[in-house]
Amino acid sequence: MTPTTGNLLITGAKLADGTTTDLFIADGKLADPASAPAGTQRLDADGLMALPGLVDSHTHLRQPGREDAETVDTGTAAAARGGFTCVHAMANLTPVTDTAEAAEYVQSLGERDGHCEVRVVGAVTKGLGGEELSELGRMANSKAAVRVFSDDGKCVSDSLVMRRALTYVKSFNGVIAQHSQDPRLAGPNACCHESEWSGRLGLAGWPSQAESVIVARDVQLAELTDSRIHVCHVSTAESVEVIRWAKKRGIKVTTEVTPHHLLLDTPLVAGYDTTFKVNPPLRTSEHLEAVREALADGTIEMVGTDHAPHARQDKDHPFDVALPGMLGLEQALAVVMEVMVNTGRMDWPTLVERMSYAPARYSQTSTQGRPLAIGEPANVTLVDPNARATVDAEASRSRSRNNPYHGRELPDPVVATIWRGRITYQR
Repeated sequence: MTPTTGNLLITGAKLADGTTTDLFIADGKLADPASAPAGTQRLDADGLMALPGLVDSHTHLRQPGREDAETVDTGTAAAARGGFTCVHAMANLTPVTDTAEAAEYVQSLGERDGHCEVRVVGAVTKGLGGEELSELGRMANSKAAVRVFSDDGKCVSDSLVMRRALTYVKSFNGVIAQHSQDPRLAGPNACCHESEWSGRLGLAGWPSQAESVIVARDVQLAELTDSRIHVCHVSTAESVEVIRWAKKRGIKVTTEVTPHHLLLDTPLVAGYDTTFKVNPPLRTSEHLEAVREALADGTIEMVGTDHAPHARQDKDHPFDVALPGMLGLEQALAVVMEVMVNTGRMDWPTLVERMSYAPARYSQTSTQGRPLAIGEPANVTLVDPNARATVDAEASRSRSRNNPYHGRELPDPVVATIWRGRITYQR
């Protein structure tokens, strides 16, 4: 959906650095508030914060292929509700986004139906099969200008295939985003963090080392090829230590953590509620503490929601059979505020870095992750830092209802989302 342009004067907003300002939006860009004509539409932001529009590095929009779970329309509407002005649409669609034509089709859906910008993520391998490289160069040179490639949902487990992919994308400064899961250590039935909980519940264990051994391999391949690797949904203390080591060596590695891996832990699966089945699984408290610390100190650069909507029939199964994944877009900012800001671990400028600037840099998205300054695109999220509410899954803008925060009281910060000068969500 191409946003309509118009004039809007936002008055009395507080920026992340604590200063108060007016923001004038004209023709999709930020302009000098002194130039606002008489009669300009006004939005009183007294008591609100104005942040650069949030950017999600990891979103499953499900279209084409599983429109019963989500569409570009509903998924980006959920994103706007969560304060996002850009999402990255993962490649595990039907058909898989492994050709230039498929990438351009997903881009066209975003342009037609999106309530925020949709950046296309291409598959690393054809059909997510892990063997033959996709059309990496053609996708990069297509109208979609793909720069991020991922088989997310599946691990590129073959070391030679990963080396070839890293070598290929280096020529256009692309990045390979890896779902780090050793398929032998954590096979297709693994669904619970390997611990006393997996044994007690009789669920196949997913050891933390199944993640970290792939991270260790991949950062070394990135060093070998002098190319860029991105670690999706970091969830373990061991992975954090490997990433710290890699960064000290100057390896080109970036990382993300999901909101649910910051807040939710393994004991939640004790009731076999499939809403809490996710891949990688919810971890125990020591791992949550490790990723929180890493997000605070910048070892983990960004938050990626891994928004994974599922139709009811795909979750209405025994725990070990149900599809993994949970919603994340609408409560992402709320969770980061609750876990990181409200506890004093993170200030607002750092939150902006983790949820706007860093993910935009990661994918070379020049229109996003920009400061709220004259001449910049008018991508703005207005936030009430004091608002709270009980999450109601049925009120979601997503087509699916697998929301792990249902019934939990959290911040309810987003008052309005503005993308290219158009209000795409307003409370």
